[in-house]
Parts: sequence; structure tokens; C-alpha cells
Amino acid sequence: MLRASSKTLLARRCIAPAARSFSAGGEDKYDVVVVGGGPGGYVAAIKASQLGLKTACVESRGTLGGTCLNVGCIPSKALLHSTHLLHMAQHDFKSHGIKVSGLEADFTAMMKNKSKSVRGLTGGIEFLFKKYGVDYVKGFGKVSSANQVSVELGEGGNSTLNTSNILIATGSAVAKLPPCPVDNEGGRIVDSTGVLSLTEVPEKMVVVGGGVIGLEMGSVYSRLGAEVTVVEYLDRIVPAMDLEVGKEFMKILKKQKIKFKLSTGVVASDTAGDKVKLTVQPAAGGDEEQIEADVVLVSTGRVPFTEGLGLEEMGIQIDQRGCIEVDDEFRTAIPSIFAIGDCIAGPMLAHKAEEEGIAAVENMAGLHGHVNYNAIPGVVYTHPEVAEVGKTEEALKAEGVSYNKGVFPMVANSRARTTGDADGMVKILACSETDKILGIHIIGSNAGEMIAEGVLGIEYGASSEDIARTCHAHPTLSEAFKEACMATYDQPIHS
Repeated sequence: MLRASSKTLLARRCIAPAARSFSAGGEDKYDVVVVGGGPGGYVAAIKASQLGLKTACVESRGTLGGTCLNVGCIPSKALLHSTHLLHMAQHDFKSHGIKVSGLEADFTAMMKNKSKSVRGLTGGIEFLFKKYGVDYVKGFGKVSSANQVSVELGEGGNSTLNTSNILIATGSAVAKLPPCPVDNEGGRIVDSTGVLSLTEVPEKMVVVGGGVIGLEMGSVYSRLGAEVTVVEYLDRIVPAMDLEVGKEFMKILKKQKIKFKLSTGVVASDTAGDKVKLTVQPAAGGDEEQIEADVVLVSTGRVPFTEGLGLEEMGIQIDQRGCIEVDDEFRTAIPSIFAIGDCIAGPMLAHKAEEEGIAAVENMAGLHGHVNYNAIPGVVYTHPEVAEVGKTEEALKAEGVSYNKGVFPMVANSRARTTGDADGMVKILACSETDKILGIHIIGSNAGEMIAEGVLGIEYGASSEDIARTCHAHPTLSEAFKEACMATYDQPIHS
């Protein structure tokens, strides 16, 4: 369904796009105060200002961008790209007729490149705040009333921000694993933040947790020469992933010499000697065994960051996972207080938080903000990448939905064959009665870019035949998408 732009909707309501100022007891009053400057928070702050709302954003880190930009998505992708280039030079150049001698990895230079990327992007957000008139307040924000945020300023002292609306966008924090306490400064048992600041490549690395972050960072250090073992408590990696796709993904990672110990939990750790000694045990019980490593990466998920914000004192409900409870408009139990992103239910994804941030401030402005959660993609940035959107095959079976499935292997795609990236597949799931696409799952080079076509298709209710009959450029990886859709409603041509 087509939606009018924010400018059009504002014009219909005769709301002036210029920022408005208020006074309360001689003090300035904001329309919106955003607590948290991560992807959801800073995007929401910019959008609010664009809608003519006087806006401030409170962030305690000292730099904008949150976990994603500072110690998450962005720095990890820089290292993934750098190490992918290294891997190509080591293993793929020869087959393309390119001879390389004296090749070596400069780990320090890779880390500097990663940090440079982060600095440039965080500074860019500050520039955008100035461009759109968002007040940037450096300090720890706490909700002190329905219309006030108290801030412990970074340089000392306190400030109170009066506002009509408050948006909580405080993100998430690393989940702790008691048998394996993290010491990032020691650099031996680290979390997703500490692993981005190692000073040397370990000979052996154990990754505790077979989720997205663990597999991505495990891939980085595997390419750099570390012997990587992934210990996962469940019987599969990335458990939310489509089962068929997950099995194929694990086969590919094994070919890259990453080892796996599934259905295994960590029960103790010892850092007394030269090596970290992990004691592990089968999830179903049984004999314990020890695994040694130079570095252990604890990557067992994240939890909402909602402590110390004054929310429970305000009567705002928080569930057992620590998620703030909100309605369809992202309002909490207090109508003037909203929440988005990792601190509410749903997948902890930067782009999900961004969409929620925009929708929340549109609702504050009297518009009709909405997020289609069926069209939120997820990507694992290993090589090959894995990208998904919509329903898994297991979810459709559980819901009793009748569906058709089409699969096209990347080995049958001409572009993938010529570039030497023929691992993977495209899998399409569509309603057997209407042919409406319900789920899309891709393993392949640039799957994270290819999934955008699928997201658009699901957003606009496309059928598999719609995409199959859409002309795709040749030779491209996206032709595999077309062929998988052909396989869903009829038959593919090239397999």
C-alpha cells in the first residue's frame, strides 16, 4: 500500500516544518527528548527535527552511533572486509591468473583502518545533528517524570530537560555468561567489544555461542590464521535461521576449517595458566572435557539496556527479558513516553530500530507511523553472506500454512561461477493458494544486497511469479533470485 510522504502529511495538517520552541518556568521546553544516540535514537532525533519538533538527544558514550557504530556492526564489517580481501589474495587470486609474492597480514593496520571508519561515521552524525538543529547532550539520561529527563553530564553536574515526549532508545548490552566471566582489558576472555581491540591474532580461539556475532568474528580470526572452534549449547547454529539454510551454511563454514561443538555448554573457565581452559559438557548431560584457547570470545547474545533509567519507578512495565512493554504506537504505560529498538521486543537489529524510531516520532507528530515486521531483513556478514526476510519453512509448518518452495543453487548461476563464488543458494517460500511470497532465504556472495529485492517484494505483496517475470540483468547474481521464483511457481530454466 502506498503511503504519503511525511512532508505531504504535515502539509495536510498545516503543521509548520520549522522547529518550535516552548518555555516552562523560563526554561526551554522540547517537543521530544531522545534518550540514547544509537541507530534508533539518532535517526529518530533527526526525523523529529525534520518534522518540525524541537529535539534533543542524550547519549552517555561520548560518541554517537551506539553499539552498532562504535563497537558492533561497523567495526566488525571493516574487519570482515579486510580479512576477506586477505583470504582472496591467499586462496583465490591464483585461479584468476594473479600471482602474489611476499603476502602478509598487517593486523595493526587493519585495526587502524577499522578505527578510522568508526571516527568518520560518528563525526558524520554530529554534523547531521547540527544540520537539522538537534541538540546533542552528552551525559547519562534518566526519566524523572512523564515530561522530564534528568541528565548526569559527562563533565560533571546535572541538567533537567523538560519535554512533551520522551523516547527511550538505550539499546542493549552484552549478555553475561557466569561460568566464563569477561575481562576485556586482560584480552583473554572477551566479549563482542573486546574482540575488536585485540592486539594480536591468537593461535587458538574458542567462540562461545553460534549466533551471528560469534560466527562473524570467528570468521575474521579464522581468515587471519587462528584455529577457531565454536561451542554452541543448542543443536544448530543461528537457531532462528531457516533449518535447511542453516545446515548448508554450517557445511560451508566447516569447509573454511571452522570447527563446531554443538549441543555443548560451558560450565567453567580457568585463566590461571598460559592458556584459557574451558570446561564443557554435553547439553543433555554426560562427561566433561576441557578445551584450551589463547582467546575465548563470549558471544551468547545481548539483553535490553533498561536498568537505572528510572522506568520502573515511573510504573513502566518491563518483562522478564528486560524489554520495555509498548503498544502498537511504541507508547509505554505513560502516554508521553515511548520506546524503540533493542530495549523493546523483537530482533536486535540496527535497521529495525531505525524504522521504529521514525515511526515513533511520526506518531508523536500526529502522523501514522508503522513498521512492517514481516519485512525486516537479517544478514550474517560472513563469506558467503546469509540473508533472510519473512517466514522460515519451520514457521510456516508450525502455523499450518500451505506453501510452495523454490530453490536455485548458486553453482548454476553464471556470474557466481565466473567469480568463483558459487557456494550457496536462493530459497523462496510462497503461499500455495495465492503465490504471495512469504519468506526468502539466501546464501551467497552479496546476499545482504540481494535481499533488498525480496524485502521490497514482501512489502508490496509480490507473488513469486511477479518476480520471476521481471527482467533481471545478465549476468548477475540476482538472476538466481529470479530462477528461484521460477522454481516456486513453475520451473527454473537453468537447473
